Amino acid sequence: MFSCNGEKKAKIKTTDFSLTELNLLTNYPKDVLYMDYTGAMHGFVIPSASQTADGRFDFNFTVKNESETPKKLFYKIYYQNESYKFPDFDENDETKQNQFAHENFYGSWEDTDTYFKPCGEIAPGEEKQITDNFRIVGNPRNEDKYFFEGENDRWKRNPRVGDYSFMIVIIDEEGLNKVPENIKNIKLAENEMFASPFFYFLHGEGKSFDNCIVSFTDKFINIKASPDLGKGVYIDDYKFKNSEEPGYSDYFNCNCNNDEKLNEEAPVGQFIHYIDESSKFNNVPVISDFFDGSFTQEEYNWLRAFYKTEDRIAVLPQVAKKPCETIYSDTIDRKIVLKNPKCEYGEWKKQNVGMITRNGFTYGKFTVKAKLTELLNEDFVWNGITNAIWLIYQGGRGQNETGWNLRRPCKKKGYMKTYWGGREDERVERVAYSEIDFEILKTVPYCPSEKFPPVYDNYEARTNKVNAWNTQMPDDVDKDKKNIAVCCTNWDMACWEPKNFSAGCHTVTHNGKIYYAHRWEDCYRAVTTKHMAPDDDLFGSEYYYFQIDWQPDKIIWRIGPEKNKLYEVGYIDNTISAIPDNQMLLIITQEFHNTNWWPGSPYLQENIPFPAKDYVGEVYEITIE
Repeated sequence: MFSCNGEKKAKIKTTDFSLTELNLLTNYPKDVLYMDYTGAMHGFVIPSASQTADGRFDFNFTVKNESETPKKLFYKIYYQNESYKFPDFDENDETKQNQFAHENFYGSWEDTDTYFKPCGEIAPGEEKQITDNFRIVGNPRNEDKYFFEGENDRWKRNPRVGDYSFMIVIIDEEGLNKVPENIKNIKLAENEMFASPFFYFLHGEGKSFDNCIVSFTDKFINIKASPDLGKGVYIDDYKFKNSEEPGYSDYFNCNCNNDEKLNEEAPVGQFIHYIDESSKFNNVPVISDFFDGSFTQEEYNWLRAFYKTEDRIAVLPQVAKKPCETIYSDTIDRKIVLKNPKCEYGEWKKQNVGMITRNGFTYGKFTVKAKLTELLNEDFVWNGITNAIWLIYQGGRGQNETGWNLRRPCKKKGYMKTYWGGREDERVERVAYSEIDFEILKTVPYCPSEKFPPVYDNYEARTNKVNAWNTQMPDDVDKDKKNIAVCCTNWDMACWEPKNFSAGCHTVTHNGKIYYAHRWEDCYRAVTTKHMAPDDDLFGSEYYYFQIDWQPDKIIWRIGPEKNKLYEVGYIDNTISAIPDNQMLLIITQEFHNTNWWPGSPYLQENIPFPAKDYVGEVYEITIE
């Protein structure tokens, strides 16, 4: 037979019949396809109607009756994502299905009630060609948990990116009667556990059937995704508390609003941070053009020493009161522009800004090309901004639908129930919350348990003695004055299941690099590694790349000046942290963190002036592959 790339293979033959030819993608000559975002809010379909004439992948195959009697044959196709999957079989016993294989993304006919299709009766010695088609869709098993009020929300289990395999099974009537119902109909499950047809036919009982042909092609297409950032920003009104007030839509425009057109087409929304009251800080009442050369280390030290608490401004980090004011979709250059707005006297604010994608994925290499705002000025003082690129679990319809996007059960201790709860928070078997972060800011490079805190010189508020208040950084902090910390974090909600789960600081080695992974305590919900890098490289250059490589058993963080020149800066695997397995969205933010979250930071948010000019960031490209 022939594979999709024309490579000739040996005929597959049983006692009674043979598969003499198989041609895949007869209507799509390429081996890479980018997901079409048209209509993707209802779920991606691969291919779309604009990518092939019939919105399907066409294929054909030829079977021959090798026996001396007429034969009735039947066939069924299956596809599976091979890039982001667990092995089909158990690593210790290939005759058993892997315990997580049911999580793999595989499908067959879109209507799961379509079992094996008939080839028709074939006379002795006759060859018969069958032509058919299929497409890859979300929720391919038509699982009930992804339905809402009778609708199949295929977007809740979108197709994964990466390589897809193709398997065709051809069988006679006798063999078909032996195939279990949950292989014929992949929707059928026992206790939410599905039987993988790829395990069954390639490694399990189906492998030994006499009159059954199984043809497996390990890669017939590679799928990627890249949203068009010039398609606009959709505004979810429920995210704004003042959506009913006059003036709410003052900044609406044709490319940023809440109308139905953008709801269908825009791949990006405006992200609104949750602000906890504990984030309040007493800020110096000073506005400064941070990057004009006038704000120095000495100036910072003066503000730190001479502003008393009663003279400061008690503020929380703020979020936009009106949508579209601080985010812009550029239809010409196909980019998203973010800006933390400048501050005016009497209207004291440090305002966060961000964007969030609207189409979720499970696993993938999420690569962002961006020029986010610089963090250090010419005297290497931090402006208080954290540039963050992160993934967050996807919610359901509106604000209240839950239960469809839960992580797999944590059977050892369970997860901490809430993101915000403390040590006494209840533990539960399943949660929806998941998060994977790049948080890039000015803090110390080491783990607290290794060397913490830094020894900063004491200062005295004595105006007539400069050395009393203009103290220097300790040497181990000063050596990194040009660098910022690239902090790589996985929020595992303190699930104790990983065999090397622990609190404190311990080493993780990958690709010859040693990382120091830190967790504050056993009930702390996240683990973090750090990498120091020059601010001028990441945010002083024309652009930079940031990549979160999220796989079923590990997460790798990479950065670099070009997409083909990325280098590894963080690594966490499932031996130390529970890796998320639910569907997530991508967020890019510039935010004013409370530095209490990062003990040891050489600069405190409260001593950093309010911005005299906007801090602008631009996002040029997002790819998921």
